Amino acid sequence: MLTKELGQTGVRIPEVGMGTWNYHAGPVPLRRGLEAGASFIDTAESYGTEPTIGQAIQGLRHHAFIATKVSPQNFRRTDLRRSVDSSLRRLGVETIDLLQLHAPNPAVSLQETLGAIGELVEEGKIRFIGVSNFSVSQLMAARQAAPDKHPIVSNQIRYSIVDRAIEKEMLPYCRANGITVIAYSPLAESWNRIRECDPQGSVAAMAYDTGKSPAQIVINWCLCKDNVVAIPKANSAERILENFGAAGWRLSVDEIARLDRAIRYRQRGRVYDLARTCLPRPVRHLALRVIQGLRPQLL
Repeated sequence: MLTKELGQTGVRIPEVGMGTWNYHAGPVPLRRGLEAGASFIDTAESYGTEPTIGQAIQGLRHHAFIATKVSPQNFRRTDLRRSVDSSLRRLGVETIDLLQLHAPNPAVSLQETLGAIGELVEEGKIRFIGVSNFSVSQLMAARQAAPDKHPIVSNQIRYSIVDRAIEKEMLPYCRANGITVIAYSPLAESWNRIRECDPQGSVAAMAYDTGKSPAQIVINWCLCKDNVVAIPKANSAERILENFGAAGWRLSVDEIARLDRAIRYRQRGRVYDLARTCLPRPVRHLALRVIQGLRPQLL
């Protein structure tokens, strides 16, 4: 599998990893993925999948690059240290390769949070620091608050052929500053969503022409961006291996242009992003639905 550099660390990770949000298939499919060469596994303390990953990597720790996330309510120094220790125990490892802040928490200073993570890097419990679901301004603030020796190397954020909100500001910013974009939901929220946005069946037609599967076409579209890796989730070894088949090759410039012309896609604006990252969970879902109803979803 092709690899890409994580930030500017000199460390390379597979361009297709394994996401585990809402994953419920047990350790065997993940282990099959590791054995096939897909060493990048992403999880979070809130997913409930860290113990499963711990089982999957037994005896294969040296093959695995493990990323997890600390929840916003645990961003204070004491809570964060306790959270990381708990993740280490659940994963059964001594070091987390990439610790990510799961979402912004304006109630806690980034200096406190990232200072605590910097201490954990010095102690050998964490290798690299990333964020998730941060806007450009939030990412800029995090970079300023991070210790000089331990910079922010990645932002994990939603990106797919039908949801391209990051292309306006985030993707150019990350590319210019050597930050890896970890694309979650690269297959969108569901395959039905992609079909709705592809009324001409362009993905299926291109899959037929290239001998690839539709999922491989859609994931590879993300990988064609230089600093983007993808973490699709699958609940079977068969689907995991299919997803890995999106790596190691590239759609042509003409093929990408054909897809871009044919597929309707969403460009969320700043109001949506602010609501998604700043509103309390109890009202967030309703607010997002209202915002989407006030403006076109597909451009």
